[in-house]
Amino acid sequence: MFKSLCFPGIFIFIITCIFSGDVFAQAERPSFGVGVIIGEPTGVSVKKYLNTRGAFDIGAAWSLADQNEALHLHTNLLFQDGITKNPNLYFYHGVGARVLFANDAKFGIRAPLGLAYLFPNIPFDLFVEIAPILDLTPDIGFAGNGGFGFRYYF
Repeated sequence: MFKSLCFPGIFIFIITCIFSGDVFAQAERPSFGVGVIIGEPTGVSVKKYLNTRGAFDIGAAWSLADQNEALHLHTNLLFQDGITKNPNLYFYHGVGARVLFANDAKFGIRAPLGLAYLFPNIPFDLFVEIAPILDLTPDIGFAGNGGFGFRYYF
């Protein structure tokens, strides 16, 4: 029964986060970025700012861990906090979901932690992130993701 609820649950989570952006005030920075994440997994990263302290991201990447190449999709709701007097450097943390389409497909909960720098004069950011994962299917277990990347903002 849990497997039948995974995909509708992810779909509802994504739709809720996308449309909740209209409720928040727009951020002063560019609000929609597309880029690359390199690490485990490696692929495309998309980020949408909801306001100056919140964002939503999606990753579509290829996981090469454990010699089981697989498509990896994740989505997160992120909360951002400045860590210095520089408003362009911030720490972020959040919660989200991950689906790994391998021989035994896995669904898990992610808890990303990262550091990002948004350049002040160009719509470009650099980030580094780790994300512990609690896999819920097919068996309960722990995993992790990590990498660095960049995004261009529109």
